[in-house]
Amino acid sequence: MILAVSTFKNPSSPADGYRGRFAPSPTGPLHAGSLVAALGSWLDARKNGGKWLLRIEDLDTPRCIPGADQQIQAQLLACGLSWDEELTHQSKRQELYQSALGRLNQLKLVFPCCCSRQTIATSLARLGIQTPRNQEMVYPGTCRPNLLESNSPELFNTGAAWRLALPRDCHIEFEDLALGHQSQDLNKQIGDFVLRRNDGLYTYQLAVVVDDAQQGITHIVRGEDLLSNTARQIHLQKVLGYSTPQYLHLPLVLDEHGEKLSKQTLAAQINTQDGQHSLTELRKAAKHLGLKNLPDGKNVSIAEWLLAATHAWKAD
Repeated sequence: MILAVSTFKNPSSPADGYRGRFAPSPTGPLHAGSLVAALGSWLDARKNGGKWLLRIEDLDTPRCIPGADQQIQAQLLACGLSWDEELTHQSKRQELYQSALGRLNQLKLVFPCCCSRQTIATSLARLGIQTPRNQEMVYPGTCRPNLLESNSPELFNTGAAWRLALPRDCHIEFEDLALGHQSQDLNKQIGDFVLRRNDGLYTYQLAVVVDDAQQGITHIVRGEDLLSNTARQIHLQKVLGYSTPQYLHLPLVLDEHGEKLSKQTLAAQINTQDGQHSLTELRKAAKHLGLKNLPDGKNVSIAEWLLAATHAWKAD
């Protein structure tokens, strides 16, 4: 699906203090799909006269590749996509996540869970629920009675995972600036979800919500593969008392098999060995985003091209 530029109408103005971000995981260099997300979020920030931040999401340490964060930074700079404030790493923000989890514990909204994936699958099977392959299993509430117990902070040192207890009828609706009205029934489609894994690592859901709030992010422009996470994050924002940013999800870049490009499937990295190759990669990303009438001459600089792309992004 190509997303037409006309769908990117945004009610904000520079006076609103626009703050956007790009948050890659250092599991490998940038590929074509991640460049689309980077370019889209950068252009939307520039369109609004706002700030564009770079955050390295390196919480899942077993999957991180040493040096990949520096390679990502070099690729972005080679494409002219510079960030406006100091680079941040999630791995250096553990105390913020611990504090948020402690706050939820005080509110009696989290509980320890020792269920394995097999345990959950077995529980669902007994209920006659079969989860399609590659689809997230809906947590059946097996350990939810633990919510009734008094959870002292020391319990966080145990080997259990920690889940957020959802209220009844937890139905989240929001407007995506590209895709329109969205809704999700968290009880039926997700269930109580994990905030800290049993190996002690905080999950993406908790970390991204805390980071966005702490950094004052007002607009989140990212790939459509993260759309299904948005309702969870909005609910978590609400219970933590955070503001909810505006969301805009971009069309995914797919491979020849119709699958999303990813580092896990060894998607080829973008070629930024020189200015001409970087510009070629930017042009491919812009085409995927539906941007038209951009300069295509060989003598165009990256800065000139990005300025034209920013104007194109503003088109009605």
